[in-house]
Amino acid sequence: MAAARVIFHLDMDAFYASVEQRDHPEWQGKPVIVGSPPDRRGVVCAASYEARKFGIRSAMPSMTAGRLCPDGIFVRPRMDTYREESREIMRIVASFAGELVQQVSVDEAYLEVTGQLAEGEVESTQAHDALLTRAVPLAEKIKAAIREARGLTATVGIAPNKLLAKIASSNFKPDGLTLVLESDKRVFLRPLPVGALHGVGKVTEQALHKAGIRTVADLQAYPGDLRPYVGSWAAELKKMAFGEDDRALELGDDVKSISSENTFLRDTAHRPTLRDCLREQADEISTRMQKRRLAARTVQVKVRYSDFTTLTRQISVEEPISDKAMIYRLSCWLLARHQLVKRPLRLLGVGTSGLVDVITWDTQLPLPLEWSSSPQLRRSTSKTSA
Repeated sequence: MAAARVIFHLDMDAFYASVEQRDHPEWQGKPVIVGSPPDRRGVVCAASYEARKFGIRSAMPSMTAGRLCPDGIFVRPRMDTYREESREIMRIVASFAGELVQQVSVDEAYLEVTGQLAEGEVESTQAHDALLTRAVPLAEKIKAAIREARGLTATVGIAPNKLLAKIASSNFKPDGLTLVLESDKRVFLRPLPVGALHGVGKVTEQALHKAGIRTVADLQAYPGDLRPYVGSWAAELKKMAFGEDDRALELGDDVKSISSENTFLRDTAHRPTLRDCLREQADEISTRMQKRRLAARTVQVKVRYSDFTTLTRQISVEEPISDKAMIYRLSCWLLARHQLVKRPLRLLGVGTSGLVDVITWDTQLPLPLEWSSSPQLRRSTSKTSA
């Protein structure tokens, strides 16, 4: 038996929008959209749960959001406020979990609490289940401390590894608490679409669909060779389908980024040339992220002029993106929004940061009925409107 672990995945609920609703009580229960106003060229950075019911999503053009939700309350993003709020939340988290915290974005973190709960070697699945169950009160304390100190709600998934904890926290939002036991992880995964697994993006999901694999249950039962569909990743994917994941928490550098730059032979302000460059860079970055099974919450453009003056501008969105078309569109918008091509460019670059593990499944979809009655699943009954 592999070493027993207890991993939490903590995810703040509609973080940017919830901060705005907390700071403006009159907006509670109303569709709040963080981003540019709908009468200007811009994008949505985040949306409250009330706004999401209208189909509002991060990186959507604000004009489109305005058409979908005419009564939406559009709020300019306050990134410094969100970052400071994040620091306060992570201080609370660290007071319970110590140094074993991997912050993966302003509103998301993995915690390992095995050492706080284990009283010795865990030698059986039954003992591991008991260890995981003992973690529930600790998760409830963390959620309560954040709610009391910051006036915000968090959703927590508790599981034997990062893969399962992340999926567990993606259910029952907002203000949820889900427990996945070691003995029940295969059953827990079976009803999910195959895209729920870490790293299964649209291309991989479509390839698996061609093999008749649409759910994790299909993947668990598939008797053939997966390599024609997913290449060398086949063995790892099969392990994940059974809930196996030995990734450790990454406790080193907090800042991760993927970027691409191009220095032109001659300085240029030729729009088609710049658009082609951005498109190639977005494609390259998207491919690199998808190979690592990552998505980004921040897109940045960098320009350098003939006198070597260098400028960077960026935008952050709440829902991570990895699609090349989205990266390209946000890059073009940044160039236009900040009028960066006011003179010929010597260099043009695109970068992404705030990288997080990919979960492509739409977490707002209702769960299969069998989940709600499953004894393997624990769920908090408290709910909020934020």
